[in-house]
Amino acid sequence: SQGKMARDMSDIDILKMELEQLKKEVSTPREPVSKTSKDIMDWCEAASGTDLLITGVPDDKNPYKPEKGGCIIT
Repeated sequence: SQGKMARDMSDIDILKMELEQLKKEVSTPREPVSKTSKDIMDWCEAASGTDLLITGVPDDKNPYKPEKGGCIIT
């Protein structure tokens, strides 16, 4: 497991791994949250008409809809 591997490594080995990860991440393009959050909101609004989590699943197409019936005591 990864936890055991980290315990078996020296501090220098762990720092080398962290340095390699940071070298990979430094080239990742960054954008301000103000721009990306607006992009996400626009995308969600554009997709909302077809998003089943928003519109719901029609009863006739829902394979998980419970069967009608049951017991009625009169």
